[in-house]
Amino acid sequence: MTETQDRRTSPYPNIPNVLETDDREFRDAGVPSTVAVLGHPIHPILVQFPIAFLVGAFLSDGIFWFTNDVFWARASFYLIIGGFAAGILAAITGMLDFFRIGRTRLRTAGWAHMALNIAALSLTLINLVLRLGSTVGAVLPWGLGISTVVATLLGVSGWYGGELVYRHKISVIGNGNPGEL
Repeated sequence: MTETQDRRTSPYPNIPNVLETDDREFRDAGVPSTVAVLGHPIHPILVQFPIAFLVGAFLSDGIFWFTNDVFWARASFYLIIGGFAAGILAAITGMLDFFRIGRTRLRTAGWAHMALNIAALSLTLINLVLRLGSTVGAVLPWGLGISTVVATLLGVSGWYGGELVYRHKISVIGNGNPGEL
């Protein structure tokens, strides 16, 4: 065995072992998503939309703060609606994979990814409800604050999602068994 295999760390010497690593996962074909079309996983396709919309809401809230132009407050409102709706779709596909792929539940990254996304969607719903009565009046300070937290949560959650795909080979186009750990 190589020195890397003996230490049960990443076989890539320049990648720090921040989360748990199983050397077997680097060598297997990966576990395909249980929610896929023609073998292509749906969750990674869908997550792009809530990320773009909700980070866009954070940016448009910031622009509103600097310009006081109501266009940006309205833009944030509609971006939050789109982000929440797209986030629900992404969450459904992600949860299906979480419960159907055993390897996901064994990894800290799987639980962290799920918890952070649930927190981000919950805060997005709060942000949306706050803005229902007044898209302009709710931006400062609470709307901008919540948008900042949501954008941050999505960044950290995305990192954990990357850990699942690239380190643990979950939801890749492979021939592994989703029930296999």
